[in-house]
This record gives sequence, C-alpha cells and structure tokens, in this order.
Amino acid sequence: MSSQNPESKQSPDPKTLDDPEREQPSEEDPNEGSEEEDPNEGSEEEEEEEGECGFCLFMKAGGCKESFIGWENCIREAEEHKQDIVEKCFEATSALKKCMEAHADYYEPILRAEKKAEEEAVKELEKEKEEDSKDLEKK
Repeated sequence: MSSQNPESKQSPDPKTLDDPEREQPSEEDPNEGSEEEDPNEGSEEEEEEEGECGFCLFMKAGGCKESFIGWENCIREAEEHKQDIVEKCFEATSALKKCMEAHADYYEPILRAEKKAEEEAVKELEKEKEEDSKDLEKK
C-alpha cells in the first residue's frame, strides 16, 4: 500500500503542474483574441481604450462615464485650440464633480484624494502668505 501512495502522488503531480501551465496561457490567449475581434466593431473606441490610463478606465467604469467623457473631450478641445482649460471646461468639470459626489460609493478614493490635495494647497497658500507678511514686516 505504501508503494501505491507514492505512485498515486507522483502521477497526479506532473499532470496538475502541466494543466495549470497550459490553462494560464490559454486563458490569456482568448482575452487577447477577443480584444482583436472587438476593434472590428468599433475600431476607434477600442484602440482608444487599449491605450487609456488606469485612472481613465476607473472613471469610465463608474456611473459617471458620460460626464467623464464630456470632461475629457472638453479638455482635449481646449488643449488643441490653446484655450483656457479652467474657463472653457468649468461646466463640464462641475457636472463631473456633482456626478462623482452622487456616486460617492464608487468614486470615494478619487474624492478623498482631491480633498487632500485641496487641503495641501490651502496649507501652502497660508504658508506663503505668512512668509510674505514676515518679509513685509522686515522691510
């Protein structure tokens, strides 16, 4: 019986080692194949999505996809025409922010990071004001 145990243990081990190795590439290959098939349907959109940053993919995966795309298009257009982004895209930015707040459960990490950045900016401004007033007092 002890001779059967090592044999039964040895036989499945190489097979199980081979099977997962074969499954992993086969899992990746179908994904790549499906990505190649999708561009035929909407090639411009799919090519754009393949090269998108993680942030953009995250933003589009939530409930504010349309608002984000509108904001993104506004930014792109302002840059192309060398316009003031803040002025041109104020409405698109406001709409996106309101949407993100309405979907705070999903966008919470972004909202939290934005709030922290705002707090840091306020601290920096206050620090600069203090330094400026000290400089004026010295003169």
